[in-house]
Amino acid sequence: MYKLFSKTKSVVIVTALLTIASCNTDRNSENIISENSIASIEQPTELERICSYVDQNWSSSAVLRTYLNTTDDSNFMNAQISNIAKMWGRSSPVLRFVYDPNNPNSTYNAISYSTGKIYYGYAIYYDAKNKGGDIVNAMILAHEYGHQLQYIFGLPSVTEYTARPNELEADGFAGYYLRRPEGYNKSTFTDIAKAYEFAQSIGDYSTNSANHHGTPSQRRSAVRLGFLLGKYLYSAKDFDYNFFYYYNGVLNGTYKQHGNSKFPELDEYMSKYIDEIKKIQTGEISAQEFENLK
Repeated sequence: MYKLFSKTKSVVIVTALLTIASCNTDRNSENIISENSIASIEQPTELERICSYVDQNWSSSAVLRTYLNTTDDSNFMNAQISNIAKMWGRSSPVLRFVYDPNNPNSTYNAISYSTGKIYYGYAIYYDAKNKGGDIVNAMILAHEYGHQLQYIFGLPSVTEYTARPNELEADGFAGYYLRRPEGYNKSTFTDIAKAYEFAQSIGDYSTNSANHHGTPSQRRSAVRLGFLLGKYLYSAKDFDYNFFYYYNGVLNGTYKQHGNSKFPELDEYMSKYIDEIKKIQTGEISAQEFENLK
């Protein structure tokens, strides 16, 4: 199973180092972007412009591009990253596409970097589009931007020894974007079914691995919860608070039932869905029932 939507540079699909002698130095630091510095997102370095330099997370034959196979594909993704950032009141991060003619499958990944960049593989883009259309790539990109929010605001507020809280929250950010009127603006869950199905398809059961991203049912429930939270507008920090307030059951097996005093209007709304989220998390809801969620 591919480990998609990775948060940090330490998560890799391939470990081969780039061997181009004149282009083998990564000029990017690993400093976390502060809220005050986000307005001046780092632009492509001279190394990137000249050598199409990627990094050790990608195949040695991979190169960076500013475009996909068609103008429509490129325009869609560039418009999406702009809209996602705008929804959160931020500047757009650098979006680049990773292409590898010698080893196409090595680009089945998308990585969000703490230096204000998102690198998006050709293989995952076209597989996602083939399986579910544009909305799946919108979801993946919103997920990756969720990691940018985590870098900026020091999220998630819940941590464990695996990457699961980070990845599930990013799935939640994606579901939230798909629903918000200023986002992808899909008002019914049926509208995002393809994205929802893709999220569960890339779950994993390596629960003892540091790179564990969440099981298929957990990733499904994260997207669903994010979509439900999209009924209301929140800051990134308030989203984090509410996401883990209701998602606590996925992380440690228990749900808080004493009432969300910080957001009582949300608590009244969410009380109708707690049992449903439990059933999604445990895999009790059938595929047909998934498709018919409201």
